Amino acid sequence: MLNIALFGPPGAGKGTQSEFLVREFNLCYISTGDLLRTEIHNQTKLGLEAQDIIAAGGLVSDEIIVQIIEKTITDHPEANGFLFDGFPRTYIQSYILEGLMIKLNTALNCLISIELEEEQAVKRLLERAKTSGRSDDNEVVIRNRLKEYQEKTLPVLDFYKEKGIYHRVDGLQSIEQVSKDINVIVQQELRKHLVNIVMFGYPGSGRGSQGQALAKKFGLEYVSTGAMLEEEIKNNPEMDQEIRQLYESGQLVSDEIVVQLIEKKLENSKGVKGFIFKGFPRTLVQSYILDGMLKKHGSFISKVIEIEVPTLELIKRLDQRRSTDSCMPYDSTTERIVQRLSDHEKKTVPVIEKYNQLHGVVKINGMGSFEQVFERTSTAVEKIFNIQ
Repeated sequence: MLNIALFGPPGAGKGTQSEFLVREFNLCYISTGDLLRTEIHNQTKLGLEAQDIIAAGGLVSDEIIVQIIEKTITDHPEANGFLFDGFPRTYIQSYILEGLMIKLNTALNCLISIELEEEQAVKRLLERAKTSGRSDDNEVVIRNRLKEYQEKTLPVLDFYKEKGIYHRVDGLQSIEQVSKDINVIVQQELRKHLVNIVMFGYPGSGRGSQGQALAKKFGLEYVSTGAMLEEEIKNNPEMDQEIRQLYESGQLVSDEIVVQLIEKKLENSKGVKGFIFKGFPRTLVQSYILDGMLKKHGSFISKVIEIEVPTLELIKRLDQRRSTDSCMPYDSTTERIVQRLSDHEKKTVPVIEKYNQLHGVVKINGMGSFEQVFERTSTAVEKIFNIQ
């Protein structure tokens, strides 16, 4: 998930550059100004409270802003990320935004500050006032807003400078050049952060083969708990017999063992762009474990993908696989196949529902040839890398 705060005084061109960022990186746009004007237009309770404050050029209370922003975020679980225009404007709001990002299990990637001298900002805003029809576009209000910006908002820069995610852009340049400078900043930021994808799907949906193909195409590390356990069993003949039996029957091996294997994988994978997780998490507890492990490494889940296949087709595929070289130990009987499908329904579907609430889950039609499904999954992953 890519989250950006676009910063700058009134008249700096945040609206224009926001359009560029939303279009270029497929972000959900959050402008406190636009959101507040919508609330006012709709004469909502929050809108009526904010109306007088905005007309006087003041800052709307944090209580009002938080409620509106939180609602907007909740209404867009499918977003690749969020672009914040006009928020945070105060030091306290910086902490508020940090809290919102934690709730989303993500973080603010960068703050981009479009910098502009006061007189230039006044000139631009007075020019805009001739056509905007906005009651807050007059010189008295404009200078009041700029004064508030200087006194209350600029200290926010220090907050993000300390975090190391502050970036300055010269707002006196042409619109095109400002866009180019911003694009360079975002591209550099994207290269810093791991892309972590969780692949879901019932047994037989093809998530394993799709996950491996996606990892190869996008240069990601494929993390399959099944493959890691199989390798561990192969290299450790003395492994506890109970663990062998659990694995071969398709049941859950203890979290202690699985977590050690995944942590080892994360530690030993250097210089990778990110990871594709298949077979983990399978339970709600494991979903919290994965969130914690990724946070430990300064990362988070970028996208959750679920491959959907009808139940009868799943049974057909798994039954056919029993007679091939791809047969897994836990595919050996119809009873085991049915048990695996049942376990997924009871234990893993709630995990998918959790992620859908927090991040939004991309649903992929798993019917058709491998190439047809791969085209669909690739399209979903391409959006993360901003491949248009």
